Amino acid sequence: MAKYLVVSTSGNPDSNSRRMGRIAFGNLEKAKVQCSWLDISELDLPLCDADVCYTKPGSQKVGKAIKAADGILVATPVYNYDVSAAAKNLVELTGSAWEEKVVGFLCAAGGMSSYMSVMAFANSLMLDFRSVIIPRFVYATGRAFEGDELKDKEVGERIAELSAELVRFTEALRG
Repeated sequence: MAKYLVVSTSGNPDSNSRRMGRIAFGNLEKAKVQCSWLDISELDLPLCDADVCYTKPGSQKVGKAIKAADGILVATPVYNYDVSAAAKNLVELTGSAWEEKVVGFLCAAGGMSSYMSVMAFANSLMLDFRSVIIPRFVYATGRAFEGDELKDKEVGERIAELSAELVRFTEALRG
């Protein structure tokens, strides 16, 4: 049976990308698949120094979670036209654990101008680790939310579609 993971890569306690990840996680739970939630803001992750960082407990925990998953949704904020530095650090800390995973993206940003910002990150996963990238990702601005709630029905539908696509792609590739 395939295993799924939703990872929140935001340190912001009022994170819209985390809200999107929680919605996706709920969709996976409703689909009755084996899924886990990981919020890196709850871990003490070191900055990747290409040395002792890999031995730290937080690095070990995320590495095991990534390695155990077959399909992964990355919920990330977009800063300065790119995914968060924390998301990039996560990949640097876990490296080969991403090999041959199915990966999808949930992105929250301040405006529509950085819609394609996830592509360099996706290309890195695809080229470095042979991850299969779902060619559909969800991108939302703050206008999609009202307080803690997602108010944009279309974004909610896209999150549901991406959650279903994660399962479909992963099951198709895992046989």
